[in-house]
Amino acid sequence: MRFGVTLLTDLPWAESRPRWIAAEELGLDHAWTYDHLTWGTLPDAPWRDALTTLAAAAALTSRIGLGTAVTAPNFRHPLPLFREVQALDEISEGRFLLGLGVGGDLDAGKLGTPPMPAKERVDRFQEFTDLLLRLRTEDHVDAAGRWFSTVDARTAPTASTPFVVSGNGPRSLRYAARVGDGWMTTGRPADGLDAWFSQLATMVATLEEGLVRAGRDPLTFPRYLLMDAPKAFGHGVFALESPGLFEEMTGRAAALGFTDLVTHWPRQTEPYRGSEQVLEQVCSDVLPRWR
Repeated sequence: MRFGVTLLTDLPWAESRPRWIAAEELGLDHAWTYDHLTWGTLPDAPWRDALTTLAAAAALTSRIGLGTAVTAPNFRHPLPLFREVQALDEISEGRFLLGLGVGGDLDAGKLGTPPMPAKERVDRFQEFTDLLLRLRTEDHVDAAGRWFSTVDARTAPTASTPFVVSGNGPRSLRYAARVGDGWMTTGRPADGLDAWFSQLATMVATLEEGLVRAGRDPLTFPRYLLMDAPKAFGHGVFALESPGLFEEMTGRAAALGFTDLVTHWPRQTEPYRGSEQVLEQVCSDVLPRWR
């Protein structure tokens, strides 16, 4: 099992900088941040750009993986995004992980884009990701899509950045199984941990069926579980409430075949209010038992 932490970008760099360094020093395997223009849970907070932040974090570290959880097509186009991915791949010396997801309507709304039905957002996301995949492997890419187009896109592809595709519904799970270099999920809203893990089991079964259909090995496919989520998006529990809770959730996730678990850096206020001492204790006492 591998373990990671998510750091939000609402804090000034002077405050968040030591945390990126500490994430590596604590022995975590990867560190992540959200890729938003604004985040609905903290709508009035200043929000720094994710990719710029990760480039700075890459310059401060040497071992830990760094990624977005997740990048969506709400305010990004595949071609300029891929240019940034290429740069981050080089700056981090191959440590960058691109988490990709459908996203909601909030960021797009800031640019004046009307809300989309869920099916249309999934359609757009798959077109977005399909073009990213072409840019990663082809050169002089021509594409004429409903939402995204390129004309002779000269990428000279060298980046080998993994694309970790998120998804919760059957269609998105099958898509992640077919094209992703890994799968990421927060699960779905649930009334408590038991219900949350129960629906995760159903999602895992759908993913594994998709992997088999795609001719891929379910035993080697990376699966990232975002352990924490506000009630509107998950179970409403913060995994770092205690070392005991973190270990319980780790065991239950391992039994479902998850390979990577991601919590959040404890904050002084909600969401993810908690103690950095608990994070340190988990890293020193709990993680070694699961590696």
